[in-house]
Amino acid sequence: MIYVFLLITLFSFIFAFRKKKPLFLSVPFASIFVYLIVQVIMVPLPFWETVKFIFSLR
Repeated sequence: MIYVFLLITLFSFIFAFRKKKPLFLSVPFASIFVYLIVQVIMVPLPFWETVKFIFSLR
């Protein structure tokens, strides 16, 4: 999975410098956020209970 994120990062850097649009630099962060949300949804508990459990860990 790390290779997928590295490829996404590499392509976003290439597109950001070629197109001269810094918005492409936010793509890796968005993809990690989407991956996090998908992993939380895959937990068999209700969504909000899972979120509360994650943030209650110390």
